[in-house]
Amino acid sequence: MRLNPARLYARFLAGDASDNGRFFVGVTTTGIYCLPSCKARKPKPENTRFFPTAEAARSTGLRACKKCHPDDFARGADPVLESIEQLVAEIRQSPAAFPGARAIVKRSGFGPTRLFELFRQHYHATPADVLLRARVDAAKHRLLTTGAPPADIAFAVGFESLSTFHDHFRSLNGLTPAACRDLRTARSFEIALPEGYPLAYLKRALSRDTQSLTDRLDGDTYVTVVRLGPNQTPSLLRLNLSTTRITVETSSPHAADAHALVTALIGLDQEAAAFARHARKLGLARLVAGRPELRLAQTPSVFDGLLWAIIGQQINLPFAFQLRRRLVERTSRPFAENLHAPPSPGDIARLDYDDLKPLQFSRSKAGYVIDTARLVADGRLNLDALRTMSATRAERTLLAIRGLGPWSVNYLMMRSLGFADCVPLGDTGVTSGLQTLFTLDERPDVESTKRLMSVFSPYRSLATAHLWQIHQPAPA
Repeated sequence: MRLNPARLYARFLAGDASDNGRFFVGVTTTGIYCLPSCKARKPKPENTRFFPTAEAARSTGLRACKKCHPDDFARGADPVLESIEQLVAEIRQSPAAFPGARAIVKRSGFGPTRLFELFRQHYHATPADVLLRARVDAAKHRLLTTGAPPADIAFAVGFESLSTFHDHFRSLNGLTPAACRDLRTARSFEIALPEGYPLAYLKRALSRDTQSLTDRLDGDTYVTVVRLGPNQTPSLLRLNLSTTRITVETSSPHAADAHALVTALIGLDQEAAAFARHARKLGLARLVAGRPELRLAQTPSVFDGLLWAIIGQQINLPFAFQLRRRLVERTSRPFAENLHAPPSPGDIARLDYDDLKPLQFSRSKAGYVIDTARLVADGRLNLDALRTMSATRAERTLLAIRGLGPWSVNYLMMRSLGFADCVPLGDTGVTSGLQTLFTLDERPDVESTKRLMSVFSPYRSLATAHLWQIHQPAPA
């Protein structure tokens, strides 16, 4: 980043953590230097200086801020992030050890406001949200792996009443604890949809590529081939869609994995209603008009999202669909009902760059696809681990991969990892949607996009989903 003082001061005021390391801020009145995201009181512009490195700031006699620890960040350490990650690991390991958010604050050593900010920044959730999901996940795991009564499980993971346990479990999973336990032997199950769920928008998302080789929507029936279980075995899923529930049939014995995939596909745990209320408070009710319960459909797997993020960058949508179909056809055979299994990392890792040239992949895109698949196949990139990382850690891990930039990484984080506060910067659907929503003379650039989208935090992923719909007619 060029050290233009006016521009950098604006970025400093924005406090965007993505600017950390791109520049450092010196404060002449206090004699310290900070990261751009530092939460300390902002100085006046005439009292700030900007430096490309921490070393450059120190050379002028400034000392490191004790609140944001810029030296630690500069050398690759991030003690504040590490402490929050450790705290979340403890919550997930033993949710019953934390009676509520106050216990999390006490354990953290931070004040309530600061801890709330850190959880929002690094996990896109509040401490209470993280605790609730940890309790529900722990209960689900015990239901599937033990014979303990649901009531005993509820109290063991920290719920104080059975009614609260059942309400939250059903809300996040679309079925009761008893029905969840049945997933151990079931080949079919039902998921209840929230009231007002916009099924027509889900159907449009599921049928974006009408010539897809891996899935097909026919009326109210969606059929797809996915990979389930520890060995990622190809399996056929059939979803019968209605306005109140989705009935799922699977050819796999891993119904619990199928359930997790479908709940992510329909965005069951996303805070759609909360975002709609937030948009209305901003005076932007038109953004959610007609679709307040809109969700962001998740990809069937992280690897599928990773492939799409690489294939889809810098080309139009129809050509991206075409390249993906050609890759599927090159790496797999029809599995069932004339549908192919999606390619595995090993399938693509065995290819050479020249194998994709006849499919109209550019040399660079072929390299990115194959090299990334090799990282996964060799175990150097653990996609399962990405799901449990903080958003900050996941973003840093993905940005270090050749071929993944800010658009690709944020797209993957919101569409495959389920993070709630992401913006795929440079996305034309987002920028054209913002232009219409705010009646701008021209589409915003990256810096303007960051500024305009900041008002939607902590729901910027859902804001992105709504902006994508602005120029599309409502589905029938």
